[in-house]
Amino acid sequence: MGITLDPHRMPQHIAIIMDGNGRWATQRGLPRTMGHKEGYKTVNEIVRACGELKIKALTLYTFSTENWNRPKEEIKVIMQLIEMAARAELQTLLENNVRLRVSGRFSGLPESLQEALKTDIEATKNNTGLILNLAINYGGRQEILDAVKEACRQVRDGRIAPEDITEDYFSNLLYTAGLPDPDLLIRTANELRVSNYLLWQIAYAEIWVTPTLWPDFRREDLIQAIADYQKRIRKFGGVV
Repeated sequence: MGITLDPHRMPQHIAIIMDGNGRWATQRGLPRTMGHKEGYKTVNEIVRACGELKIKALTLYTFSTENWNRPKEEIKVIMQLIEMAARAELQTLLENNVRLRVSGRFSGLPESLQEALKTDIEATKNNTGLILNLAINYGGRQEILDAVKEACRQVRDGRIAPEDITEDYFSNLLYTAGLPDPDLLIRTANELRVSNYLLWQIAYAEIWVTPTLWPDFRREDLIQAIADYQKRIRKFGGVV
């Protein structure tokens, strides 16, 4: 018997740390880059599933600021894979009413990738279904620093006073401005850390970790994570 989800208790925003691509390939005697290519297939499946489940937003940790320390060939393949996906999947995004966003230091990406992403972002900006937010060249500490610097500029220029900087105000200076904070954070490959990911936004996210490597993660795993989320009592620091 399959898992039945409560449609009234679905997470609005799911964030995923897609871990284990390299290990998946290494276990099979393949180059690490093959794991990233296989992981791309999983992305397609999970994006479709989130759309069908009426999830409002899905943020995928696609490439971190720390990932630049990986071997150059692996970085090249990842960038090419993201660009290929951006160019190949636009029609699918449009057909499925998916809106694309990108969070991260956009200007640090290769120009051809920036162009491909800008095309998709512009083409899908009026879509009203799932918001697919790709965290690319993203780091949580860097995001917070960028927001702090912007707040300082606004105070310096007299646009706001220091006391105007509330949590809501600060949230709107982050890359994820306009998105609800993640309700559910999923991490694959059994890693028990948040890896500089959405540090401000996941303050009260429910965390679900699975030993499954990202290329093997399927719709059924997503549903299991949501089912577990629906069993939890979210107190947000209070008492229920």
